Amino acid sequence: MNNKSSDFERHLSRLSRNALALVLAGGQGSRLHELTDWRAKPAVYFGGKFRIIDFALSNCINSGIRRIGVLTQYKAHSLIRHLVHGWSFMQSGRREFVEILPASQRVGGEWYRGTADAVYQNLDIIRTHAPAHVLVLGGDHIYKMDYGKFLAAHEENNADMSVSCVEVPVAEAAGQLGVMTVDKTGRVIAFDEKPEEPNAIPGKPGYCLASMGNYVFNTEFLYEQLIRDADTPGTQYDFGRNIIPRIIRDYRVFAYPFRDEQTSEQAYWRDVGTIDAYWEANMELVSISPQLNLYDEVWPIHTFQWLSPPAKFIFDDADRRGIATNSMVSGGCVLSGGSIHGSLMFSRSRIDARSKVSESVILPDVRIQEDCRIHRAVIDRGAVIAAGTEIGVDPEADRLRGFRVTEGGVTLVTPDMLGQHLHFTR
Repeated sequence: MNNKSSDFERHLSRLSRNALALVLAGGQGSRLHELTDWRAKPAVYFGGKFRIIDFALSNCINSGIRRIGVLTQYKAHSLIRHLVHGWSFMQSGRREFVEILPASQRVGGEWYRGTADAVYQNLDIIRTHAPAHVLVLGGDHIYKMDYGKFLAAHEENNADMSVSCVEVPVAEAAGQLGVMTVDKTGRVIAFDEKPEEPNAIPGKPGYCLASMGNYVFNTEFLYEQLIRDADTPGTQYDFGRNIIPRIIRDYRVFAYPFRDEQTSEQAYWRDVGTIDAYWEANMELVSISPQLNLYDEVWPIHTFQWLSPPAKFIFDDADRRGIATNSMVSGGCVLSGGSIHGSLMFSRSRIDARSKVSESVILPDVRIQEDCRIHRAVIDRGAVIAAGTEIGVDPEADRLRGFRVTEGGVTLVTPDMLGQHLHFTR
């Protein structure tokens, strides 16, 4: 490695070491409907063995950022349990930690009232760590990103705040994502939070520049703006709605395009905020060469793992064969004479004799009894599917049974829909 590269790596290391990351993980994720009835969106399972929040946390660890706070609020038990079990390996004596920062009415008598207020109510904790920069990160998206280079671009631009962004279709961003306009230097000159008619990128009709919900702040500047926002009558206490639009005229706010380091093309990023988007992102993983590589040893995704035996495939009769094709099957699963194709099977689930599952997401601890047919479905954790049940075959029949069928034709089934009330620990 030449001296220039060594100097840059040391620069990234210094920036990461002196930064504090705050992961916003209190969101309800209402567009996921019953999938988030009893868990926050960042706690939703993804990719065969992970939770959504594991991606933001792993990005921090892999980027050298080892001081992390996770801000929780909505139905956080499942999320907190996951963090305690899977993210307690940090060494506090070396200034490493993943701290859970629940809404606790630290300032006044309110719970977290918005993204900005969630950070504002923890200013005293942030001050104890004395970071040079604060990263505010969403905990509910799927992507792999080097936050060290995000910090380096922020410093190179002499910015007060930086916003990571992706190019997305206008129709996808409308009413869902914050959209920005930048000048030729990358400085943000306009920001609209979830506009119904987003401004297209000049010269690229049909696409707009959308915020990923990830920000870098100079720490003192963050303090000033949060206190100012808290003192402003009528504020919604939100970074996208209030703080960013207020500061772009008088301060240096820059966009950071999230691109693949090898190709310079748009990097992988998924907002799995709807059942259809969640299903599609999972289905992408069972393709031969998915864009999101979960087998990357250089950038591993950390998570809590149950102590489970290997997956087991049993019986080899003509009408009863345990088999999986084009699928991901996690530890502890048993295919007892059943088959799965083009699907994901999370830990400790089971498919019994002659049942066939295709293009589906089977979450942990699901039991699919004999002679079932399941197609284009998401089966929530702990559900027991009775023998002979068909799901995803007749959408109207699914609706009549109380299952949710999306516009894209995906059927969501939860234990509550089946009269199996397990939710209070899920």
